Amino acid sequence: MTNRTAARRYARALLDVAVQEGGDLQQVDTQLADFDHLITSNDELRRALLNPAVPAPRKRGAVSQICKAAQVGPIVMKLLVLLAERDRLVLLPELLAAYRAAVLDHQKVVRADVTTATPIGADRAQAIERSLSQLTGRTVHVSTRVDADLIGGVVARIGSTVYDGSVARQLAKIKARLTGAEGHSA
Repeated sequence: MTNRTAARRYARALLDVAVQEGGDLQQVDTQLADFDHLITSNDELRRALLNPAVPAPRKRGAVSQICKAAQVGPIVMKLLVLLAERDRLVLLPELLAAYRAAVLDHQKVVRADVTTATPIGADRAQAIERSLSQLTGRTVHVSTRVDADLIGGVVARIGSTVYDGSVARQLAKIKARLTGAEGHSA
């Protein structure tokens, strides 16, 4: 099993437990992120917790003490101690990303990357958000960027799905039809 797959499984289980126990999903996210930041920002701690030569019981004890001192909630603490016992703390960054994606999915929220030829105002971004929400049946959070090569129109990417309403794409379609028609008329 790859690290990404394992991280997704742990994240899914964490979300399931948090939902069942009525936990605050944002607080779980914050506590996980804080612990990850603690490990990544402290070289000595990182070496101790991520080193396979350090016995798992010592890691478990260290993680338990850190969680108590930082007042980490029981849901996150159980997960972190479990990861320490299994020598899987290395998964934490991917687990955090997978947890955030799982929470968005649970809340029926998707992120859309919208590209336009020129900068758009907040009102236009909200209109695009509403249109994409109707199209997907989910709440959509839009992030925008500018690409002058589009000439005009909008390209929206939600996951692996691309909605291309750009002028450049329309011109490419017309060109393909015209060049395809020329080949048939000879």
